[in-house]
Amino acid sequence: MKFNNVSIIGLAHVDAPHRITSSELEKQISPIIERINVRPDIIQSLTGIVARRFWEPGRQPSEAATMAAEKAILNAGIDKSQLGILLNTSVCRDYIEPSVACLVHGNLGLSPECMNFDVGNACLAFLNGMEIIGNMIERGQVDYGIVVDGEGSRFVVETTIQRLLASDCDTETFRANFATFTLGSGGAAMVLARSDLAPEGHRLLSDVSLAATQHKDLCRGQLDSMQTDASGLMVAGLNLAAATFEKAKKELGWHPGDLDQFILHQVSAVHTAKLIALLGLDDRKVFKTFPEYGNVGPAAIPITLSKALEADRINKGDRIALMGIGSGLNCTMMEVLW
Repeated sequence: MKFNNVSIIGLAHVDAPHRITSSELEKQISPIIERINVRPDIIQSLTGIVARRFWEPGRQPSEAATMAAEKAILNAGIDKSQLGILLNTSVCRDYIEPSVACLVHGNLGLSPECMNFDVGNACLAFLNGMEIIGNMIERGQVDYGIVVDGEGSRFVVETTIQRLLASDCDTETFRANFATFTLGSGGAAMVLARSDLAPEGHRLLSDVSLAATQHKDLCRGQLDSMQTDASGLMVAGLNLAAATFEKAKKELGWHPGDLDQFILHQVSAVHTAKLIALLGLDDRKVFKTFPEYGNVGPAAIPITLSKALEADRINKGDRIALMGIGSGLNCTMMEVLW
């Protein structure tokens, strides 16, 4: 898909306030670590994640998404009454129903004319939201839209710790639950607009997608657990990413040397290193947030893009590749001209 009249005009993230180190979590699960005889620093050594963030108890996903949205709208320099669509893409939810999107819509006091709904596609959903709004703008259905996301990992991590401390917990159970310790918390939001209404915006140029749903059983997330075949998921995910990158080369004319920055989904050190090697990327062009913030689900890519901007890693005119993947498996790669 190529976009002719879509630009990013506002981007923001919010960090959860409580920094939780991997060593703190390792101490809490030390009984099972000792019982199954694995190294005491197994979380940090295997993932490269030093810390992640938790919200204070009781903070809802809609509240995190609202905070990010308020910042993004301010950054965009538009009146919130101009928004024609709000999409929420968070994995985490306040309730089964109503949608998180309607809660954020109400929190922001948006117009009754502003459509709102949730888009769920695991860690890929934020890019899917960008594509949906981009298509609506291209068709002339809306002039402005916003994608929001709020994630919180405190509850699932704490309940997983309790599960692993049970006397009958074994090596297989530990392995299946291990990926839960990579999860972080945060919020992100992005405002998109018609390019002809926002000449100073950053152009959304194109995207490609592929699915590999034969791998749909490799990761199953619930409110209180995330069961993962970590090695199988990595292999299948890397294969899908490679196929999607080849599609981007063919259809979008991508070449690693021609792109200035690569914003990847943030999973772990091993995943990132293998993906960089497989696709032939320059590590110096890959901004990383997972060591300090972990995997913040669908919010990971917009958070990483926002933090790269704060760190002055992105310059006007840069060609930026947004490279997302979500359990299921689905993969989307987008190009933005900054």
